[in-house]
Amino acid sequence: MNIVSLFDGCSGARESLNKLHARVDNYYASEVDPYAIKIAQKNYPNTIQMGDVKGVSIDRTFPKIDLLIGGSPCQDLSFAGYQKGLVEGTRSNLFFEYVRILKELREINPDVKFLLENVRMKQENQNIISDLLGVEPILINSAKLSAQNRQRLYWTNIEGVRQPADQGIMLKDILEHGVTDREKSHCIDANYFNVGNLKSYFEKHRRQLVFSKDGLCHIGDADIKGIDSLKRVYHAEGKAPTLTTMQGGHRQPKIFQEPYNWRKLTPLECERLQGFPDNYTEGVSNTQRYKMLGNGFQVDTISFILDLIV
Repeated sequence: MNIVSLFDGCSGARESLNKLHARVDNYYASEVDPYAIKIAQKNYPNTIQMGDVKGVSIDRTFPKIDLLIGGSPCQDLSFAGYQKGLVEGTRSNLFFEYVRILKELREINPDVKFLLENVRMKQENQNIISDLLGVEPILINSAKLSAQNRQRLYWTNIEGVRQPADQGIMLKDILEHGVTDREKSHCIDANYFNVGNLKSYFEKHRRQLVFSKDGLCHIGDADIKGIDSLKRVYHAEGKAPTLTTMQGGHRQPKIFQEPYNWRKLTPLECERLQGFPDNYTEGVSNTQRYKMLGNGFQVDTISFILDLIV
């Protein structure tokens, strides 16, 4: 297969094809982030880097391209952002470069397959994309294939795309250490390096956190007499310990809602959430690892779609 990957990042699309054991003859990547390019080249040194998408032009010097893939910038479309939209947004309007390049590819190969990923957005922006690509998107939550809630829209002319079966992968399954109070991680974004706080986590449902290692969101011990199990204090958003007959003696479960010890997900844990091999992004700072992982594809979801044509 010959692939053109726009907004390639650290080559999540290439990793998705690798998971499918697909033969990749030529992989052309358009990316401007030097850290993401470094990681892409570390893992796939034969990647042909083309630079800024605005400078990419497809002509007959290219081999016949089988697939155009990309996740155009979402900052101006996401409900979490300023929602400037496709036309006014200075980053999300790069989608129109995707449309231009798809048109150029179709002049050489009318049957070229395409796949575009983006976030949920206002209907007016979604309609613009659908009209220009000629297909309606399918909404897939990567929670079915990973330990992360990550709802994304996929526009493609690959036939037969459906909802995946739930693989039963839980957040607890990918942690290096510690415990969690939920089955699936909140969505990891490019700003995860600047991790939030308990208010952001429990009230805004953002910036996944990990808690103490003995379960039930045990956050500390009360200053009372008795055995250790009676002293334990739990967070109100977590699970309660098993209730007993509570016949006095401070046996009632204890709840505390003030700040307590927690940590953010490690880069390796974020790699696992996104479907990359352990240490795939190793070689740059943790800040840059978090950014490129948050910006990237959920690899297993892309593999699920591409399996229809490989």
